[in-house]
Formats: sequence, structure tokens, C-alpha cells
Amino acid sequence: MDSDIILVIVVATALGFDVTNGFHDTANVVAPAISTRAIAPRLAVACAALLNFAGAFISLKVAATVGQDIVDPGAITMTIVFAGLVGAIAWNLATWYFGLPSSSSHALIGGLVGAALVAKGPSAVIGEGLLGRVVVPAVVAPILAFAVAGVSILLIYRIVGHLRPGPVNRGYRLGQLATGALLALSHGTNDAQKTMGIITLALVAHGNIDANNFQVPTWVIVSSALAIAAGTYSGGWRIIKTMGTRIIKMDAPQGFSASGAGAAVILAASHAGYPLSTTHTISGAVMGAGAAKRLSAVRWGVAGNIVVAWVLTIPAAAVIGGIVYGVTSLFGSGAAGPLVISLAGVGALSFLVVKRVARGSVLTAGGSEA
Repeated sequence: MDSDIILVIVVATALGFDVTNGFHDTANVVAPAISTRAIAPRLAVACAALLNFAGAFISLKVAATVGQDIVDPGAITMTIVFAGLVGAIAWNLATWYFGLPSSSSHALIGGLVGAALVAKGPSAVIGEGLLGRVVVPAVVAPILAFAVAGVSILLIYRIVGHLRPGPVNRGYRLGQLATGALLALSHGTNDAQKTMGIITLALVAHGNIDANNFQVPTWVIVSSALAIAAGTYSGGWRIIKTMGTRIIKMDAPQGFSASGAGAAVILAASHAGYPLSTTHTISGAVMGAGAAKRLSAVRWGVAGNIVVAWVLTIPAAAVIGGIVYGVTSLFGSGAAGPLVISLAGVGALSFLVVKRVARGSVLTAGGSEA
């Protein structure tokens, strides 16, 4: 009975993470198009949500990597998965609050690794998979996107540099609709699969799926796709501002190049089964599109803050995941620990939401009185 309750909590928490992933990473998809006024913000977010949902059905290679190649499925319990998810959600919410586009993917992997290390020791973590499937792509992807976007914008300026800016910008705004759609599709393809892999890993720990025959059930695919689409539709407006205006002041050709480069790198990684950070990738592409025009176009101080958040994500989420597992284990191996942590988390979030709404109401009332 306890194991069934824990499974329900884990699935609900995983889908909750998927929602935070969606609204946290919305900026990756829509910021370039919104900042150049290629599309209205609300329409951009709605289209991104639909394409995120569709992209989740394209491939399952990333889900298999998350479920099999980062931690040993045979050593993982549902409580470990739960603790890892809580660590990822906590880091996502913290970086969202401060408007930092950190990686939801690396938060998830960091939380899972941290909980596994505390629970089972180093033997539960597949070091080769963590290095080859996560760490190396984390370094290569933003550099590659930076280079692709930079070369792309240089070619574009060389081709259209002598033309009138008005028609050129209008044309590239239309082009952004295509590259932005491709970026949204690639985001759904890569990011929704991480939640699929985590839920399937929990099903392996529960005994529903054989660890030697790792297959993602259809209901897991559909629910993960719906959750990331819902999160995307809610929109992470704080991070959209950072991505769209604070790194570079983006024109339409730069937005076209950044979105296209990001989509190409993410789709290639998804095909190879790498759980890539879409945040790292599109941020690198945005910086490349700005730096190729001129180095001073990039606000390197903001870029440095983003890089610091990237570097901290895996270890910070790992620490939180490990602490959550330690607290959960104080209540024994049953459902009591996950239930207490879940209720505490829901209570804290509810308090923050009510406080935020109340503060907004006070500000609105004050403005109307003035």
C-alpha cells in the first residue's frame, strides 16, 4: 500500500516538475521572436505550448538516457526519485524568482544524482554516462550554438547589408516564425522526455516495468507532453525579459539566427539521445548572434551571471536532493516522508502565491488612490 502511495506522489511530483520546466524554459523558445516583435507575446507562448506538446511525441531516446544511463535503475528507489525531483523543482523556482535562465534538465539530473549518492553511495551513479551524456554536451552545446549563430549572422549581414533595413527586418520577422516554431518543437522533443524517463524509472523501482526492458508507457508520454505544454502556456515572463533584452539588444536577423542555431543543435542532440540543456543552447546562440555583430553588443556581465547559474545548477540541485532524501528517510521507508515533504512544499508555495497576490492588490489599490 505504501509503495502505491509513494508512486502516486512521485508521478504527481514529476508532472509538477514538468510544469516548472515548461514555464521556466518558455523564454528559450519565445524570447527572440518577442523581443524583435515578430509575434505578440501571448500568441507566441500559446504557439510554443502547442509545439512543445507535439514535440514530445517525436522521439524517446532522451527518456531512455535519463532512465538508464545516469543512475543504476536497479539501485534506485521511488523515494530517491522523489527527492531528486524536489531538488530540481526547488532550484527551478529559485532561479525563476531571480530571473536567471538556468537549466531545468541539469537541475533534474543533479537532484537525482544527489539523492542517489546520499541513499546508495557512488556505486548508484553511472559516472561514464553522467560525463558523456550530460557534462560533455553541457560544454559543447552552447559553444556550438554560439558558433553556428555567429557564422549565420555574419553571412546574413554580408548578403543583406546593402539593402534597406525596413524590408529586411520584415522578412526576417517572418523567418523567425519558422525558426521559432522549430525551436519550440525541439524543446518539447528534448525536455518533455526527461520527465518521461524519470516517471519510467519510478515505475521500474515500483516493479511495473522490467529494468532490462526499459519502455516508456503511452500514458507517461501523453501526461508529460500535457504538463510541459501547460507550463509553457503559463509563461516565465521574468526569464523572457532576461533572454530577450538583457543579454543583447536583438534585431530580427539576430533573432532568426539564434532561434535557428538553437533548434538545429537541440534536434541533433535529441536524435543522439543527449538530455541537453535547451537553456544553455539558446543562450549560447543569442550571445553568438550578438558577438558576431560586435563584441560590445553582448552584456557580458549578465552573461556571466547566467554562466554562474549554469555551473551551480547540478551541484546545487544535488545538495537539495540529498538533503530532501535525508529528511525523508527520517520518517522511515514508507509513504510518511514523501507525504510530509509534499504537504510542506504545497503549503510553502501556497503561502508565497497568496503573499504575492496580496502584494499586487495593495500596489494596485495604492496606484488607483493616487
